[in-house]
Amino acid sequence: MKIVVFSGAGMSAESGISTFRDNNGLWANFKIEEVATPHAWSNNPEMVQSFYNQRRKQIIESSPNEAHKLIKELEKIGDVTVVTQNIDDLHERAGSKHVVHLHGNIREAKSSGPNQEARYYPIDGWELKMGDLCEDGFQLRPHVVWFGEAVPNLEVASNLITAASVLIVIGTSLQVYPAAGLIHSAARNCTKFLIDPNADQLQIPSDFIVLNETASEGMLQCLGLLKEKSGLS
Repeated sequence: MKIVVFSGAGMSAESGISTFRDNNGLWANFKIEEVATPHAWSNNPEMVQSFYNQRRKQIIESSPNEAHKLIKELEKIGDVTVVTQNIDDLHERAGSKHVVHLHGNIREAKSSGPNQEARYYPIDGWELKMGDLCEDGFQLRPHVVWFGEAVPNLEVASNLITAASVLIVIGTSLQVYPAAGLIHSAARNCTKFLIDPNADQLQIPSDFIVLNETASEGMLQCLGLLKEKSGLS
């Protein structure tokens, strides 16, 4: 059984990590165009660096929640790959072996020069400083895909979802493109779940099994259903 979990910001909400749509948290005092675009970096790299340092610090101080741990449990019944829109590393810290980051990984840095995807540099601790340079001599920036930038792993994610026999969509508003369009890559005979406490407000294809629950409760139900399907319950 090939299982793909497609996760969004709601996945990490129970770990205390706010999304940019929240009315509180780190995003509340910033506009997206001030900290999450290439222009923002060109205009004020110090402010952008400081903002992501604070986000990184918050993520390091957070822990995987029950939903992250239940996704790890899926590995007992199938070949599991996580495709995440999140820039945190909570899936990895929960033990998931195969994680594809669509929008980067904040625990890593990359060059701000022309060869940004050539190499990623692990960040020791929470702070990436102005003056920290890559091997080509360019300032290091967060390994985060900003609005207006290409999504390098988009095709990889699409191929994974196309080959999946089970797709679990969890904690995503399905409003951020091109990533949101990935759910349409799933095969017709793929078993599809969507987990979100606000699922009734989302536009969801009719062939999805909808669990109008939090990430943890929804994953618990989903895991039970898949174990039953596999004869493991």
